[in-house]
Amino acid sequence: RIAPEDLPSRVVSLMEERKRLERELAQAKKQLAMGGGSGGGAAETQVQELGGVKIIARKLEGVNPKDLRGLVDDGKKQLGSGVVAFVAVSEDGKGAIAVGVTEDLTSRYNAVELVKAGAAAMGGKGGGGRPDMAQAGGPDAAKADAALDAVRAAVGELAGAA
Repeated sequence: RIAPEDLPSRVVSLMEERKRLERELAQAKKQLAMGGGSGGGAAETQVQELGGVKIIARKLEGVNPKDLRGLVDDGKKQLGSGVVAFVAVSEDGKGAIAVGVTEDLTSRYNAVELVKAGAAAMGGKGGGGRPDMAQAGGPDAAKADAALDAVRAAVGELAGAA
């Protein structure tokens, strides 16, 4: 039992603990998304090369769409040069896609065009952002793999045309 006079400090303590746990959970999800937590190096196996361009394209379960941009930024740092595409699958069956293009490749690849291709595969329209970072959504997350394939195909086509 808690004495009434101790209640305010107990509530503050519980709120601080909740914030800490939320931060830890977000960090764990981020590590999982980037392939960490499984002996390391798992993310390296996710890197493909299409026409000489490195690409990471992954479907992420249980990741908040708001976290996609940060994850894409992390992926771009990991690659150094390349394209990163992540699709977050929500519990309600919707998908969110974010695509990042490292600065050295924005003259060849436009993240907005790539994200539009991915969103279209999930039944979405549009998408917006900048040449180096774009995000969109689609109503059918069951087609997340098709969305990633559409981004890969667009990167491959452009790589072949270069």
